[in-house]
Amino acid sequence: MISFLKHRNAVPRNVVPLGPLENSVMEILWTRGECNVHDVVEILDRPLAYTTVMTTLDRLFKKALLNRRKDERAFIYSPRLSRQEWEEKRAGDLLAGFLAGPKHSGEVLISCLVEAVGQHDEALLDELERKIRLKREELDRRRQP
Repeated sequence: MISFLKHRNAVPRNVVPLGPLENSVMEILWTRGECNVHDVVEILDRPLAYTTVMTTLDRLFKKALLNRRKDERAFIYSPRLSRQEWEEKRAGDLLAGFLAGPKHSGEVLISCLVEAVGQHDEALLDELERKIRLKREELDRRRQP
């Protein structure tokens, strides 16, 4: 989460979840690094109109998820955030939404998180426990004069 905090100003605070086409386009850009509209049209796994892809890229640019630069008559697009930074942003927004609600929402969030992680991956549950322990130690050090 630390790496995301460095880039927090690069992305609007409350990013709306991406639609399926937007996700596909972002995956292409994360893999390729830079593309123009024609490149994305060629790589997509389904036939779409050039103008549809152009509009999608423009929408992602306006959402501050892409950078773009002019190259002759075409724009070249590149991701503003890495895939990991984007995932951290999405997870952080989800958690912040739950924690901003009533106290019960936070308890539900924690219960669901522990249950889901425990069913999915025991090693990840151990990692969660380790991170909680480290955070508690950090908070204890801050409290000590």
